[in-house]
Amino acid sequence: MGLNARMLREALMALLNFKRRETAAPANGQLEGFMSGYSIEVMPRTAEKVEDFRDLLPKGTRVYIAHIDGTEIGDMVATAKRIAGEGFEVMPHFPARSIADKTTLADWIARYQGEAGIDQALLLGGGIPQPRGDFHSSMQLIETGLFDQAGFKRLHVAGHPEGNRDIDPDGGDAMVMEALRWKQDFTTRTDAKVAMATQFAFEAAPIIAWADRLKAAGIEIPIHVGIAGPAKLQTLIKFAIACGVGPSLKVLQKRAMDVTKLVLPYTPADVLADLAAHKAAHPDSLIEQVHVFPLGGIKSAAQWITENAGTAGLPAAQAARG
Repeated sequence: MGLNARMLREALMALLNFKRRETAAPANGQLEGFMSGYSIEVMPRTAEKVEDFRDLLPKGTRVYIAHIDGTEIGDMVATAKRIAGEGFEVMPHFPARSIADKTTLADWIARYQGEAGIDQALLLGGGIPQPRGDFHSSMQLIETGLFDQAGFKRLHVAGHPEGNRDIDPDGGDAMVMEALRWKQDFTTRTDAKVAMATQFAFEAAPIIAWADRLKAAGIEIPIHVGIAGPAKLQTLIKFAIACGVGPSLKVLQKRAMDVTKLVLPYTPADVLADLAAHKAAHPDSLIEQVHVFPLGGIKSAAQWITENAGTAGLPAAQAARG
């Protein structure tokens, strides 16, 4: 065998061996328990590509519907109705900066309730830099009292383990912490269940440190940790930069420098294993659940969870067949 042929063979074997290490393994108890009750996010246009969510997701999975600026409320409500009709809990986004006024907010709430039976929502500032109307923050949406009047049972807010320069342009977290203290106070004066769904990250350490810091500061809001599902490395880096992912971005940058990993899709195996181990060792941690961002597609994300999280990833249709 010539030198070039031998080098090519060795390179291929290295790739195959690496791929075997990343292939789904039977879920350990920690990961299975940690993934139990996970939530996932879709958009109307991505939901249209799924014939039946029962073929992908466990029964009762909470499905967030992301409201991207410019999406018609009718499309959002129709998607919510369809997914709820398939037996899932639906949590639509309410992006404050995209909502014109209190009348519009009341109309959205009424339509979600009346047409789709929705009683939970994720309240957030939204992805556009300037407000289109009267609101710029989730706190303002809460202060209208409309969700309380409508009897919403669960309200989630956004969390930022690695900071948010839209809120704190100087790179600190003074404004974020002030907002969290306000939201902590809100939890004491409402019957709604409140939790934080966080921006995705690629390393467990910054998330754990952030959760510990919040708890030390008297914040007791449960954390649903954002995790990016399997995707091409280039796709993840693009989303990470656009969404302002902080220190854990270096995990992707380091991976991009390794040719044996560059050609393989990223999976969240390492970060989930570390988080699951931490939760098992520290059951009183604010970290409560996992929220999946299917950046590489909802089907690939759901399949990876099914293959790696044991019964926590068993799709509803498969469970029904026994």
